[in-house]
Order: sequence, then C-alpha cells, then structure tokens
Amino acid sequence: MGLHLLSSIVRPLSSESAFAWRLAIFYAALFVALGVQLPFLPLWLAAKGLDGGAIGVALALPMVVRVFAIPLATRGADRHDALRATILIAAAMSVLGYAVVGLAQGAVAITMALVLASVFQTPVMPLADAYALRGLGGLKRAYGPVRLWGSAAFIVGSFGAGLLLERIAARDLIWLLVAALTITAAAAYALSPLPTREESPSATQPSSAHDLLRDPALVAAAAAASLIQASHAVYYGFSALDWQAAGLDAGAIGALWALAVVAEIALFAISGRLPLAPTTLLMLGAAAQGYLAVALGLVMAAAMGLSGVLYARFGGLAYGAMALAAAAGGIFALAAHRLGDGTQRRRSKLENDISRRSDTSP
Repeated sequence: MGLHLLSSIVRPLSSESAFAWRLAIFYAALFVALGVQLPFLPLWLAAKGLDGGAIGVALALPMVVRVFAIPLATRGADRHDALRATILIAAAMSVLGYAVVGLAQGAVAITMALVLASVFQTPVMPLADAYALRGLGGLKRAYGPVRLWGSAAFIVGSFGAGLLLERIAARDLIWLLVAALTITAAAAYALSPLPTREESPSATQPSSAHDLLRDPALVAAAAAASLIQASHAVYYGFSALDWQAAGLDAGAIGALWALAVVAEIALFAISGRLPLAPTTLLMLGAAAQGYLAVALGLVMAAAMGLSGVLYARFGGLAYGAMALAAAAGGIFALAAHRLGDGTQRRRSKLENDISRRSDTSP
C-alpha cells in the first residue's frame, strides 16, 4: 500500500518537474553537508589540536588539489558524456574520504586525509552545476529557482550543526559531516539521466583549453570569480574561531553563517525573472567549469594560506585585505559582463551567417 501511495504521488509529475525536483533535492543534500563543513571544520581541526597556522595549511592544500582534480573530472565527464555517473562516483568517494579524515590522528595525517577527500569532493559542485545548466537549459527552465534549495539547505545545515555542537563534542563533528555526505551520495544516485548529447560540428563551441583561454570573457570571469571567492578566505577559515573567542556559542555561530545566505536565496528566487542571460562561461559546459576551478583553486589556496598569517598577526583587521580582493573582483566582473555581451553578439552573427549559407547551398 505504501508503494501504491508513493506512485500515486510521483506519477502526476512530468519528466521536467521530476528532473527539477530531484536536482533540487540533490542541491539541498549537498549544501546541508557544506553547511556543516564550511563554518565548523575549523572548530573540529582546533579540537584535534591544530593551531592557526596548521589550520590555514590544512584548509589551503585542498584548494591546490582542486586545481588538478576538477579539470580531470570535468573533462572526463564531458568526453564520455557521463556527468551524472561522475557526480555519483565523486559523491560516494567523498563519504569514504571524510571517514578517513575522521579516523586520522595528528596534524600531518589529518591534512593528508583532507587532501585525499578533496580529490573527490571538490569536483562535485562544478559537475553539479554543469549537469544542472545542461538539463535545465534543455527544459527551458531557470537555474536559480532550483539552486536556491541548496542555499536554503545550507542554512539548515549550519544552524542545525551549531545547535548540535552545544550537545556533542567538537571532536565528533566530523561524523555529522560524513552522515550528510552519505545523504548527498544517495541523492546523486536519484538524479535523472541526461539525454545523450548530440555531437555538433559547429565552430562556435570551444573544445580545447587553448580555445577557452582565448575567450576574454572567460578569462575576465575567472579573474572575477577567483578574487571574489578569495575575499572569503578569512571568513571561511577563521570566522567561527574568532566568534568563539568573542564568547559566541556554536548556535549563534551557525545562525550568523545562515544569515549570510539569505541574500543569496533572494537572488536565486528572482533570477528567473531578471533580464540577464547566462554568461558565456556557463554555456561552455563542464570543461569551462573545470578551467574556472583551476583559477579558483590557485587564488583561493594562496588566500587561505595568507589568511592564517594575517589573522594570527592582525586578528579581525585581516578582513580589510579581503575587502580589497572583493573590490578587484567586482571590477573584473564588470569587464566580463561587457566582454560577454560582445562575444555573444559575434557568435549570434556567425551562427546567422552559417544558417544563411546552409539555406542557399544546393
């Protein structure tokens, strides 16, 4: 009877709605895990005996790993048209990786285990975004209203983990993260398959690193994203420790992290109504996501390592350096927007020229 009830609920959903809802559930599960990891992993590292410098290194090395791991995963997924399968493998291996982190003892062993786990975890987000943009684009549905469920779930994860940390030891936090990653892997298994991609000889689709890196809009977007992401280094690495030192409990820390995501949710909620087309970068598929990750990883690794030094010496004043990075990222974002508009106009003209030649050919 339970199966009959479930089928009666699921059957009315169209294939388009089923795709969107399964994707929304996956994003929610993924961001619950991130809501546990981002605010509270530094507290776990501190509870395991790592000092500020060691925490900076432990958080920076995974950023270096993503420089290699993400392009390999995204290029492989593109080459074999296997986005969903690659997401599932990466999500499942992330569970094992963080279980190893939980069992590791000592700063060196913990850092190396984090590096191993990051090999599998860091590709999940760019792969998921490539999967979402391709699948939702084919269905003519907006990305933002689906992706916002991830941001909402981040609030649940960060606030819930903060409340739990008032009842469990900080050293046990890692197992909460492993449980959240297990749910993420299950949600990845439930994702709908994408239709087989038809190969096109169109010259308008970049297919190599050389082609992608010659696109000025892509280069500007990568610089903007890298600098803006890097501006979060002190926040990601040391905000929880700073707030804890100021007397805030874990619940308040989780609430502060949750509050920071509210604006993001509002933006995603209205993104489908905004007169903004997807940028050139997002239209290039998983490979472009991989090359963006190289820039993000290099800049973020440097910023995360530097943040440990800055925070140890200047405390909260280290946020000033992050503000400068954000301002520089905003300038590059404006340049990427203007360059992207020009690139799109040139591509549209080229496609129209090709179409006219095809119409007039015998």
